Amino acid sequence: MTRKQERANAHLDDVSKNIIEQLQQDGRRSYAAIGKVVGLSEAAVRQRVQRLIDGGVMQVVAVTDPLELGFARQAMVGVKVTGRLEPVADALAALEEVDYVVVTAGSYDILAEVVAESDEHLLELISGRIRTIEGVVATETFMYLRLRKQTYSWGVR
Repeated sequence: MTRKQERANAHLDDVSKNIIEQLQQDGRRSYAAIGKVVGLSEAAVRQRVQRLIDGGVMQVVAVTDPLELGFARQAMVGVKVTGRLEPVADALAALEEVDYVVVTAGSYDILAEVVAESDEHLLELISGRIRTIEGVVATETFMYLRLRKQTYSWGVR
């Protein structure tokens, strides 16, 4: 756990955790409705949510289906790296088509989820940009065929 995560966890009281759970269930839930559940005013909930966002504890976003937005291809790319991992992870994260980057332990040093408009776009992204990043020694692409589950409502501890 990073120091930032440790600090965030130390400052999460039960009310903040309950607010997070409410937003995980429905990110559009009003602050007034959340306030009724957690026992705070609408203004107090708004302030807590802003602190959680500003502190990097959470973000509220619209989760979309890339296929419905014109991205015909979605894939996870396993990346093997030589040297330091952070510069490669940062370079991957800077690519517009990359929506998720994680440094891992195991067969791959980094996993990056990508979206592309076509097979040609995906090929250019992997061969022309990902494989040319300094430190990348190998990639393996796992094409998504069908999304069976995607959830962000795992609760808080």
